[in-house]
Amino acid sequence: MEEGVKRWVVDISKWDPLPRQFSFALSLLPPQQHSSVTRFFKTQDQKRALISRMLQYALLHDLIKINNPFLFTIKTTSQGKPFLDIQGETVADFIHSFESYFSSLEWYNILNAPTSNHVLIQFYRYWSLKEAYVKAMGSGLIEGLNKVEFSHTNWTNISATMDGKLMDLWRFWLIELGERHCVAIARGPPKSADISYISTLKKVDFTEHEYNIGLHLPNVDFVELSVEQLVLILQKAFDCENRG
Repeated sequence: MEEGVKRWVVDISKWDPLPRQFSFALSLLPPQQHSSVTRFFKTQDQKRALISRMLQYALLHDLIKINNPFLFTIKTTSQGKPFLDIQGETVADFIHSFESYFSSLEWYNILNAPTSNHVLIQFYRYWSLKEAYVKAMGSGLIEGLNKVEFSHTNWTNISATMDGKLMDLWRFWLIELGERHCVAIARGPPKSADISYISTLKKVDFTEHEYNIGLHLPNVDFVELSVEQLVLILQKAFDCENRG
């Protein structure tokens, strides 16, 4: 095979997606590409347009081996011929607007990753931890996140400081969910949460012993479900309700 050349073909003749399945597939494309699919009146034409765009981005991802192919822009000529716009947003452009949310050390670690793909991985790992902290607080506010600095040993034994002071009442985990996907979990004192969140809790006062037991409970693994399994669980729930 020629270097940098791949040829894929997709048979859509037997693909008859439900509206929600079509919408999900469409959501995998950049928002600016949606109108190029929905502008067609006939369903068959929309399917062809959707698969065509998906093929373009899937091939781009496969060839350049980058986590987010949408950092690049696929445009078309006046005659509808697709081409890659190499002036599209770079990784540096993408993460630049987030700099104020990281400490100087965190930002240094992100920018000094060896490749663009590793820069994104570092960025998403730190950002996941920041988001986990915000969600544990029950607050939608992300101001001052640069004051919360995370340290780790190969992304284990994760700790955090606030204005340089160790947050010893908090624990953090970062879990890899397949290639280039991760989720972070934060566990901290209920009294630190936003007042709107505290009001939903039955108990916020714990003895030191009680709190330490809760803080050091083992982290529960994620269970991966397919869409079909999720639908089945809800169907069973509704069936039980109807029978009741």
